[in-house]
Amino acid sequence: MIEIKDFSKSYNNEKKAVDNISLTIDNGEIFAFIGHNGAGKTTTIKAIMGIIGIDEGDILINGKSIKEKPTECKKVMAYIPDNPDLYENMKAIDFINFICDMYETPLKVREENISKYTKLFGLEKNLNDDISSFSHGMKQKVALISALCHEPEIIIMDEPFVGLDPKAVFDMKELMKSMVKEGKTIFFSTHILDVAEKLCTKVAIIKNGKIVKTGTMKDIKGDESLEQVFLELEEK
Repeated sequence: MIEIKDFSKSYNNEKKAVDNISLTIDNGEIFAFIGHNGAGKTTTIKAIMGIIGIDEGDILINGKSIKEKPTECKKVMAYIPDNPDLYENMKAIDFINFICDMYETPLKVREENISKYTKLFGLEKNLNDDISSFSHGMKQKVALISALCHEPEIIIMDEPFVGLDPKAVFDMKELMKSMVKEGKTIFFSTHILDVAEKLCTKVAIIKNGKIVKTGTMKDIKGDESLEQVFLELEEK
């Protein structure tokens, strides 16, 4: 479970990038976080992960504060950024094993998961290639595989579908559905609103650092599409 409590964040003492937002993402939910560029999505996601500090409020991961117990919180989470910044001088398999080492993933678990996810995303033949030779989409797949191999309870993703080919997008959506059935928690930002509408159980819309609408997908969109609701809120 993720509990965002009255969270605010400013940069350089200027206007708040995120202004006093509160959200609860329960176990077994796929929760979409949508908003225009600069609305505060990435700032919120980085704060959840403990990458940036929290000016006001707190963020709890399974009841523990990311401010007070960052290591314990990070152990149960995985983060996939919108732009995979990998060690390009490493081979794909070495990078994946490096991440597994960081999370102290047992050898049997990692071997099974590396085999499972590299086959799913079509990278099993590229594991011994240098990451520097990969396309953006292939790097995104390496980031996804690395994040999933240590079996996190909570998956945080910033625009996870960017750069993926259609089959990988489909496989990722199916994988997300199966993970939440196991009780895992998924929180992700996206600009692909039709994907969010079909995939997610809940949604929050952020505008200029404030949450302007949140709830179940059914309640938020009613008889409209999520895209219509979003555009109507943007015009206000």
